[in-house]
Amino acid sequence: MQAIAADPHYGNVSVELQRAAELKLPQGADVVWTSQNYHDFHNIPDVEVATINRAVFAALKSGGAYLVLDHAAEAGSGPRDTSTLHRIDEETVKTEVPAAGFKLAGESDILHNKSDPHTAKVFDPEIRGHTDQFVLKFKKP
Repeated sequence: MQAIAADPHYGNVSVELQRAAELKLPQGADVVWTSQNYHDFHNIPDVEVATINRAVFAALKSGGAYLVLDHAAEAGSGPRDTSTLHRIDEETVKTEVPAAGFKLAGESDILHNKSDPHTAKVFDPEIRGHTDQFVLKFKKP
C-alpha cells in the first residue's frame, strides 16, 4: 500500500496505519478499507466495535465508502470465532456497520471458497491463503 501511495499518479492517496484502539482518521476521506482484520476489532481490550465503526463514519465524507474484506466464519456464528479462528460471520458485519449509519452498497463473491469448511484457523497450512472471504462495500449517505 505504501508503494501505491508513493506513486505520483496517486498523489491524493494516503495510507494510515494505526492501532485501532487509538484510531484517528483524517476527516473528509473518500475511502476507508480494512482487509482481513475486521474480526480483530472484536478482540481489542476496552474498545467497542461500534466505536471504531462510528470513527470511520465520522471520517468519511458524504458518499464515502467503507470496504470490509475478511475471513468468513460459519454462517450464524456471529463473533464467536474472532479470537480463535480469526474469522467472523459476514452477517455480523452486515449488522454492525449499518448500526453506525452506513448503508450496504455492494458485495462481491470474488474471494469466496466453497471448499473452506470454516472450522480451521486462517493460519492453518491446509487453508492459509485459500480461506473463504467476503468483500462488503458500505456507503455513508
